Amino acid sequence: MITQPQTTPAVPDPYEERLRVQTARLLAYRDDGPLVMLLRGKVGPGLPSVPSALVALLAIIAMSVTGMLTDGPILLVPVLIMIVLVLPTAARDHLGKLDWLMPPLIRAAEFLTIILIGLAVDAPKWLLYVLIYVIGYHTYDTVYRTRQSIWPPDWVFRAGLGWEIRLLLIGAGAALDVLTWVLAALTIYLGVLFAVESVTSWVRLDKGAALAQAGDDLEASPEEVLEQTTGDAEPA
Repeated sequence: MITQPQTTPAVPDPYEERLRVQTARLLAYRDDGPLVMLLRGKVGPGLPSVPSALVALLAIIAMSVTGMLTDGPILLVPVLIMIVLVLPTAARDHLGKLDWLMPPLIRAAEFLTIILIGLAVDAPKWLLYVLIYVIGYHTYDTVYRTRQSIWPPDWVFRAGLGWEIRLLLIGAGAALDVLTWVLAALTIYLGVLFAVESVTSWVRLDKGAALAQAGDDLEASPEEVLEQTTGDAEPA
């Protein structure tokens, strides 16, 4: 009888696996949206990550300090600076020693741009605060999940529009003098999306963990298993 040689599955290299996870985490923390995902493979090697983000952040600060951010189409310029300088960095592998700075730099530039544009057109400050809180919650939820080795689905980042489309909508709304309505719609949409998806995912995870724990308890009665997984015991 001829038998096929048994092949031992390749064991992933620990160092390569650590780099893969590190890259995946940083890309998730960037919170890129559909526009970045569409163009990521079409910008060649991309721009250096941290220097490009720093230049974008400093350019936006300079525009604010010099009083350039007034009413009108000029309010689209900070958004275009972000698109031109930060979007091409998505093509990088994010394995540099300082590439861990990219997500906080992007968040800082995004939040600063939202605040400066909102103040320039006298948008409701509480609405700016709530929008930033919603985006910050999404960022926190993403970080916490990945540290538990739980990865948010890709569709969440697409549906969340990413930093680039959020800023484009805000910049266009300010230029067209409808920023308050854009901020309100964006806040409601993102708040519902991120809250419902986050709560649903964590509840599903908790139920899955409870089912696994109950399944491991071979001596538990069916009523005890039901009570552990649902919190309700079946009446005798």
